[in-house]
Amino acid sequence: MSLRAALLALISGGPLTGYDAVKHFRSSVGHVWHAPDSQIYPELRRLQAEGLLAATEVPWGTKQATKTQYALTEHGAAALREWQSTPLSYVAERDQPHLLAAYFEWGSEESARARLIEHIAFYTAARGAAQRQIREIEERTSATLARRLRVTPEADWDRVAAFKRFAYEGKIARAEAEVAWAERGLDLLSTFPPE
Repeated sequence: MSLRAALLALISGGPLTGYDAVKHFRSSVGHVWHAPDSQIYPELRRLQAEGLLAATEVPWGTKQATKTQYALTEHGAAALREWQSTPLSYVAERDQPHLLAAYFEWGSEESARARLIEHIAFYTAARGAAQRQIREIEERTSATLARRLRVTPEADWDRVAAFKRFAYEGKIARAEAEVAWAERGLDLLSTFPPE
């Protein structure tokens, strides 16, 4: 239920059009759950068909055009609560960088070094993105957090922000561990270069 839950949680902060849902998804939820636009729009329609979201046509642009705005229904809110109480199902990992590293002896030192440098760059960027999210949460400049707080009693604002921060702290910890792992790999290449 991951994409479904992410969309329901996003829209629980207030009604969104499909376009706005995609925009907010990219700048918040998308940092912890990737989904392309081509998956988001059909999923919104499925959630509506199942009664988890209500759809309303709202004016858009000129010439009496409209677009669909989605809002969470009581059934959708119940699905979110059920999702929170459902144990996670962990799946076996497909970890391309670590698989590749296990067989560096088949490549050159140059190619192994390049892959590790790419890995460091990827996770350095991921860490930076998570740090920006935390900064926006702390400064209350996150548009998605602002939407959530508008529908949340003020007494719960710090609690809501703390859980958002906690999620991104996990992303930072994972990124730092991956960077450290790749840096150790670079040291290992100096000791045991592939042939």
